[in-house]
Amino acid sequence: MIRGRVTGQVWATKRIETVPNGALLTVELDNGGALIALDVLGCGVGESVLITTGSVAAGYFTRIKAPVDALIIGSIDE
Repeated sequence: MIRGRVTGQVWATKRIETVPNGALLTVELDNGGALIALDVLGCGVGESVLITTGSVAAGYFTRIKAPVDALIIGSIDE
């Protein structure tokens, strides 16, 4: 798992149909990097989150084969 803080949203008015419902959020990682992660939890800017990546992120979606490489899986209580 990767820890980071949500810094903003990415707006995508056009998506392929296998991208699940959820927000695309920019996340600044604790190691100084950044990524875009799919958020199905409803997290907001400034919130600390846990992220999983790769096949684990895509494997969360069992009904479809989702092209997801980074998924927010938890909101860290401050």
